[in-house]
Amino acid sequence: MTIPGGAQIEPAEGWSPDHLLLAALVRCSIDSLAYHARRAGHDVTARGEAFGKVTKRERDGRYALVEIHVSVHAQLSPRATDATELTAKAERDCFVGASLTVEPVYTWHVS
Repeated sequence: MTIPGGAQIEPAEGWSPDHLLLAALVRCSIDSLAYHARRAGHDVTARGEAFGKVTKRERDGRYALVEIHVSVHAQLSPRATDATELTAKAERDCFVGASLTVEPVYTWHVS
């Protein structure tokens, strides 16, 4: 895989397209949180993980992601008294999540 003007990457053995999609969702969610946190005056360090369930959908008989869970652990500096607005914006503005037909379930651990 390459990007225009960028280096080529080779996913490690065992990485499937659905793993790459979930990794993109985590990365996009963290980037979206970081964008909104910086606009609100916070520095951010974060990590995340995601789990997805692929199965045959009842409505059309096609295999697809039918369930996605995303967990993000983030630290804000300075700390936010309530990060609810930031995490809501992060979910709303992650274009990967917004592009999916199944809505991801997010768990945010923000300190």
